[in-house]
Amino acid sequence: MTHMNPHSSFRDLLLAAAALAAASVMLVCSGCNSHSQTAAAAAAETPATTPAAAPVSTPPPAAPDAKSFTTTGPLVADQQADIATERDGRVVNIAVQIGDHVRAGQLLALLDDRALRTAVDACQARISAAKAQVEDWEAEQKSATADLRRADGMRAEKIISEEEWEHTKYKLDEAIALVSRYRNEEATAEANLSAANLQLEQSRIIAPFSGVVGRASVRPAQQVKAGDVLFWITAVAPLRVLFTVPESVMAGFTRGAPLEFTTADYPDLHQQGHILRVSPVVDPASGSVQVVGTVVNPSPLLKPGMQMQVRLAP
Repeated sequence: MTHMNPHSSFRDLLLAAAALAAASVMLVCSGCNSHSQTAAAAAAETPATTPAAAPVSTPPPAAPDAKSFTTTGPLVADQQADIATERDGRVVNIAVQIGDHVRAGQLLALLDDRALRTAVDACQARISAAKAQVEDWEAEQKSATADLRRADGMRAEKIISEEEWEHTKYKLDEAIALVSRYRNEEATAEANLSAANLQLEQSRIIAPFSGVVGRASVRPAQQVKAGDVLFWITAVAPLRVLFTVPESVMAGFTRGAPLEFTTADYPDLHQQGHILRVSPVVDPASGSVQVVGTVVNPSPLLKPGMQMQVRLAP
C-alpha cells in the first residue's frame, strides 16, 4: 500500500493553478493583438479624405456696348392737336381736306352763324341807343345841377318857396337816375355783344398752328355739338423720336449725343439727329429711361407715326 505525501499533493495543486492563470493571460493578450491588427487593417483600407476644391470665380459679364445698341420708337411731330367745335351748330362750309397744308389761323370749317350775326347787330344797336340816352341825360343832369345851385341861393334868400326848390331838386335826381339806368343798359348790351361775338368766333373752326390735316371727321350740313372733333392737325417739323434705353447702356445716351435714324419703309434713308431730352428717372417696372431724339433736316418722306430704328451715330 502506497502512502501519498500530503506536501507533494499541495504543491501539485499550486503548480496547476499557476499554469491555468498563465494560459488565461496568454489568451487575453492574443485577443488584444487580434483587435489591434483588425483596427489597423481597417484604417489601412479606408481611403484618405480628399481636400475640398476651391470654388472657381466666374468673371462678371462684360457691359453692353452703347454704340452697338439699337432700339425703335415712333416718329412724332412737336405739335399735334384734335380740333373740336366749341359750340353747337350746323356745318355750312368745309375749307380743307385730308393732306392739305394749313397755316396758323386758317379757316378749316364754318358753322351757320346767321342768327349770331343778327344778335350782334341787335346788341350794337342797343349799345348805340343806350349811349345816346346816357349823353342826353348827362346833359340834363348838368343843367339840373346848375338849376339846383341857383335854387339853393334863392331858397336861402327866401326868393323861392320850399316847393319850388324841391321841384328843382327832383329834376336833378331824375336826371341822375336816368343816367345810371342807361349806363346799365349800355353795359348789359356790351356784355351781350361780347357773348355773341364769342359765339360768332366759335363758328369759325381754325387751325391753331401751321401743319397738315391728318384726319377729317366732318361733312357738309352736319349737325355738331360742342366738343365734337372735326379735324386732326399735325405739324411737319420739328420731328421727334420717342424711345427707351435700358440702364445698362443709358450712360452712352446723354443729351446732345448724335443719333442715326432709319426706317423699314425706306431702307436706304439714313437721317441724322441728336438727343434732345433724357428722363432723369429710371422706370422701375422696365429698368429703362425715356429718351427724346430730334431729326435734323427731316426728309419729306418721313411722316408722323412712322416707326424708326435708333442707334448712336458712329
